[in-house]
Amino acid sequence: MMKSITFKSAAIIASVAAGLTFVGVSCNDDFLNIQPTGQISESQLTSKAGIEGALIATYSTLNGRANRMASATNWVWGSIRGGDANKGTDPGDFSDINPIQRYEYIPTQGVIRDSYRGNYEGIARANRVLSLLAKAAPEVTATDKKRIEAEARFLRAHYYFQLARNFGQTPIVTETDDYGTGIEEIKNDKPLYPFIEADMKFAFDNLPETQGAAGRANKWAAGAYLGKIYLQQKKYNEALPLLTNVINNGRTTNGKKYGLVPRYADIFKASNDNNEESVFAIQNAANTGSVNNAFPDFDLNYPYNTGPNGPGNCCGFFQPSFELVNSFRTDATGLPLLDGSYNNTANAVKNDMGVTSKDAFTPDQGNLDPRLDHSVGRRGIQYLDWQPHPGADWIRNQPNGGPYSPKKYTYYKSDRGSLQDNSSWTPGYTALNYTIIRFADVLLMAAEAEIEVGSLDKAREYVNQVRRRAANPAGYVTQNGQPAAKYVIDEYPAARFDSKDKARAALRFERKLELSGEGHRFYDLVRWGVAEPVLNAYIANEAKFLPTTLGGSKFVAGKHELLPLPQDEIDLLGNDVIKQNPGY
Repeated sequence: MMKSITFKSAAIIASVAAGLTFVGVSCNDDFLNIQPTGQISESQLTSKAGIEGALIATYSTLNGRANRMASATNWVWGSIRGGDANKGTDPGDFSDINPIQRYEYIPTQGVIRDSYRGNYEGIARANRVLSLLAKAAPEVTATDKKRIEAEARFLRAHYYFQLARNFGQTPIVTETDDYGTGIEEIKNDKPLYPFIEADMKFAFDNLPETQGAAGRANKWAAGAYLGKIYLQQKKYNEALPLLTNVINNGRTTNGKKYGLVPRYADIFKASNDNNEESVFAIQNAANTGSVNNAFPDFDLNYPYNTGPNGPGNCCGFFQPSFELVNSFRTDATGLPLLDGSYNNTANAVKNDMGVTSKDAFTPDQGNLDPRLDHSVGRRGIQYLDWQPHPGADWIRNQPNGGPYSPKKYTYYKSDRGSLQDNSSWTPGYTALNYTIIRFADVLLMAAEAEIEVGSLDKAREYVNQVRRRAANPAGYVTQNGQPAAKYVIDEYPAARFDSKDKARAALRFERKLELSGEGHRFYDLVRWGVAEPVLNAYIANEAKFLPTTLGGSKFVAGKHELLPLPQDEIDLLGNDVIKQNPGY
């Protein structure tokens, strides 16, 4: 009897913690039937405040909420898989990412399960908003209902888009599905994209152009995102008018006409969040009492062991690749080396691999795209407002990750104590927003669509807008009042866009340079159908420097475009419900 009571008591405690009601069945122990404390009533949840709270909770999962593998930054799924960066740090630190960068995915990997479940958490929250909306109190007006439904469906489309790009077909769960009513029998036998399109189209048609809070999705964010969804499916004719409309008429939620910020570095400053280039961003805040409200996803992705004269102090992850750094080489006219010769010995950017911080090192003296030193920390070049990057002293394990540090989405020395949070194990939590879609991305997506429908001159105009901003001398990294390197960049002449093939090559490379490290590269390569040759060439070059890290790895077409579905999900629901992706 004592064991029974002890077991039941433990079950009650767990039920109370979960917010559930436990009903005892043994005789003479009614005193154990304790109602949960702090329980929220249905009327509270269906009030306007309750529904808005549920909606905000749906936004909050954009940054993963302590599950960095589900974050919309896609630093592992889009950037490491795309060759922008190596996992970095020590081989044994967060080693579950190692098979991802080597294209050796297995269905039992925890990071794969975390990505899958984290996005379904976002979907579950969006569905909860929609189910509450169906029972909304009279105080919730028709205008409120339309806006809230549109925001919830925008977010649900985002989470399903994450799943579609990473896993292919997964179960489509809506607000009408629940446990015990068939949710566990929903198969992954239907394509996700029609459902995603319908949700985002509803959002575009029903969201207002401006809102009271800058971080909420608006009509133009939905239009840009729907264009992105169409583009990923190569629906260029559907994507182009949407993206053109966004370029010509779009405004931020706080009412600013979309445009490029004048200086490239200003995209990645917490003090400049929600600027005219921010189409849709994860909103982060520091010093709120919880680091989950700050930028919790990049806490690992700072230079290592910097001490008080550098950011973060931990942990040396997400180290830019040699291949990426070399890509910023430009020729005498300021154009990139689109023939791939940037990796040749004569053109490769000089690096200090194998050199200690005490050894003499002269940084590269050749022509470079100025965006390199806004994107990558390299020895001898000023690192934001901290100090010149010292080289190996800020690198945890050069033989495993190389000599470079990430630089985008890193906080400034001047942010300390205000836009940066010191309340946790690392000072690497910041108020810096992460931009899921920014205006330069919209311009380049529109350029891609223009190329595919045959408007090469318009595509060149959009690409050159992006390059013109990069060429602004006021935005160069400087040291001692001078440019920190030999920055040479120019716009594309008409001759470089006089055929679809030439235009494609230029556009695709521009996305690589402009959006490096921002989680796009892998999905771009898959969309273009070139993942196998590009990624295997990246592996071959990287393995020259990091043989243990990437030597012997290989990308296999027809398999590695998608992750395997988590084995836990298949075991839970059965092979007759969840079908594994090909090759796993």
